[in-house]
Amino acid sequence: MRIHLTSIFVDDQAKALDFYTGVLGFVKKNDVPVGEQDRWLTVVSPDEPGGAELLLEPLGHPAARTYRDALVRDGIPLAQFAVDDVRAEYERLRGLGVHFTQEPVELGPVTTAVLDDTCGNLIQIVHHQEVGG
Repeated sequence: MRIHLTSIFVDDQAKALDFYTGVLGFVKKNDVPVGEQDRWLTVVSPDEPGGAELLLEPLGHPAARTYRDALVRDGIPLAQFAVDDVRAEYERLRGLGVHFTQEPVELGPVTTAVLDDTCGNLIQIVHHQEVGG
């Protein structure tokens, strides 16, 4: 068993696609109209085009908005993306105007930072340093 798809709820799919591809560097994989305004819109890592997909799902269900907004209010990221160097990615993204709610923090072998995806979510970037043993 493996992860095939996960989703995040976004306020605006076009804005989310611009952010996730143009700023974060993901690649659009699927863009299929669903209904009058919504799309089945997924992105993937350019390093793993056949890997897990992230669905940029329209925020239609009232419970989804309540859940997402509660996480943001409490400062809890909805998703976590692995990067090779959190500090370098933090600087790159800040240079592109991305707002971070948490600067890079080292927690033992893990370094994290949290950003606002401009679509209603907090996203954590993380690097886990393998510890020899």
